[in-house]
Amino acid sequence: MTDTPQRKRDSLSLILMLPNMVTILGLCAGLTSIRYVLMGRFDIAAALIIFAALIDGLDGLLARRLNAASEIGGELDSLSDFLCFGVAPGILVYQYALARDFATGWMFVLIYVCCACLRLARFNVARDEPPPVGKPHFIGVPAPGGAMLALLPVFLTQQGIVDARAFPVLFGVWTLVVAWLMVSKVPTLSSKAVRVKREWQVVVLLAGAVVVGLMVSRFWLLLVILDLAYAAIIAVAVLRYFRKPRAERT
Repeated sequence: MTDTPQRKRDSLSLILMLPNMVTILGLCAGLTSIRYVLMGRFDIAAALIIFAALIDGLDGLLARRLNAASEIGGELDSLSDFLCFGVAPGILVYQYALARDFATGWMFVLIYVCCACLRLARFNVARDEPPPVGKPHFIGVPAPGGAMLALLPVFLTQQGIVDARAFPVLFGVWTLVVAWLMVSKVPTLSSKAVRVKREWQVVVLLAGAVVVGLMVSRFWLLLVILDLAYAAIIAVAVLRYFRKPRAERT
């Protein structure tokens, strides 16, 4: 028996549900991260936020490839991002190092989470606008990148390089810097703008093997290296932005 047009409208292929299923997976990772923060397992909590960041772009990619983009999918993705890269990192940072001084420490977290919310709201408003002129780029640091930068002191502590919990004020100030970067108008790197020349393909593939090796042997060291590299890229973008005449700044 063949499906009638009405039957097709009343049902949905499981394949077309994949993007939203991936979004829900990321949302569950963010929620579970909060659970592990409350249990004091900050390492697992941070790893779950990293997992949510890794699969963040997958839902959108699947939606485009499968022609399954929908309004509810876009809103679901934004709400999931707010929890995974705004609320969850904020709670983790607070419980990890800022809870000693309730008033000041909580203020840092409130500002960070509000900036994450504002950044996502601005992204939603500009979703249907034409892309920025020139190479593909973000305006401000995207929410997943902001979460990874906010967790840099956690990564440094887990690796044993420095105990960020001994410097709660510096930790809080760093959180404020990241919050500003998310709502700023600084043009930042987009993965869509990254191109690899053919002669460098082998090097990139070997680098991928090194990343996998570090992931299973020196996980926190890998995160420190990647986070510091991203922070350096953002620092260069900020310097370029402020060197422009005020009239040319977006």
